[in-house]
Amino acid sequence: MSQHLFVYGTLKDGFPNRHLNTGRPIGGQHRTAQALPLLVVQLPHESRAPWLLNQPGSGHRVIGQVFEVDDDALLAMDAFEEVDLPTGYQRVSLELSPADADQPRLQAWAYLKAPDQLAAALAIEGPFEEYTLALARGYCLGVG
Repeated sequence: MSQHLFVYGTLKDGFPNRHLNTGRPIGGQHRTAQALPLLVVQLPHESRAPWLLNQPGSGHRVIGQVFEVDDDALLAMDAFEEVDLPTGYQRVSLELSPADADQPRLQAWAYLKAPDQLAAALAIEGPFEEYTLALARGYCLGVG
């Protein structure tokens, strides 16, 4: 069964972890219906990681891409994003609207961080409206 997945960081086209995203792109950019804080975070084991905080009402309506994924692809990305582990992401359903056109809104899964996880951050930048290639410069897993 196919589902929609909203990606805002390293799983987007042209970004470092796109090879892990086996979904089929849905054309154009989309943005979150609610404002959410998109941050770039430095951790002891990860450098310049994009975090979308599960804190509706602050930050920006974040721009990203939507992919159609099957259940196996979604489970593989859940494992990569460490869903349900204490330091991992939460997979939540978000309402999105196309950024460039007057199209209907859609629901998609997205990977968000709990705000209390910021306590482990060594440095925080943002919030940003969009994770760009300039912000991704220096992104690395397994640092420290």
